[in-house]
Amino acid sequence: MVATGAPEDAYTAEPFVPERGGLPALRRAAAGCRGCPLHRDATRTVFGAGDRDARVMLVGEQPGDQEDRQGKPFVGPAGKLLDRALAEAGIDPGEAYVTNAVKHFKFTQAEPRKRRIHKAPTLREMTACGPWLAAELAVVEPELIVVLGATAGKALLGSSFRVTQVRGTVLEAEIHGRPERLVPTVHPSAVLRSDDREAAYQGLVSDLKVAARALS
Repeated sequence: MVATGAPEDAYTAEPFVPERGGLPALRRAAAGCRGCPLHRDATRTVFGAGDRDARVMLVGEQPGDQEDRQGKPFVGPAGKLLDRALAEAGIDPGEAYVTNAVKHFKFTQAEPRKRRIHKAPTLREMTACGPWLAAELAVVEPELIVVLGATAGKALLGSSFRVTQVRGTVLEAEIHGRPERLVPTVHPSAVLRSDDREAAYQGLVSDLKVAARALS
């Protein structure tokens, strides 16, 4: 690694990822990650959560405001909607592992006490955080990855990924050196923003039913 002023200038989490110890060791180490500048403004690292033997891993974009405050992924409105959609599709949310491509909340804020507005991470920031996702995949070894939205898709499948072109289909790809099966769909926050929320929700459930069938 090229010597630079601060670890975040290198844009890689690699030096912070422990070689052994499973999910607890990864979670502890991630709390001190300085692999990119996003750690400076975020409250805390939001690592993945769930069963290390989970058959399905759900990968979103990044933590939101509530996740950043609580330190857990998918605890805000989008997470509650996702749990409902998973259950309706036949996947037990309690048996899934949920995480994000980027582990720190990226946001803009007009004034200190104003609402923090989500800002999409860059490809460089996603790449910097990639070693954490690779480590989670290596430990959990899911049978299927559900890709939630365009940013997660780009982090896993490259910058040409378009969720609208492949949603609700089973893809096969090598991810971080492992052959994986993936089902892309929209991020649940996109459902909440939709003009026709019910139609968008049913589309999410339909995609998740494809994932459920792929696991059966």
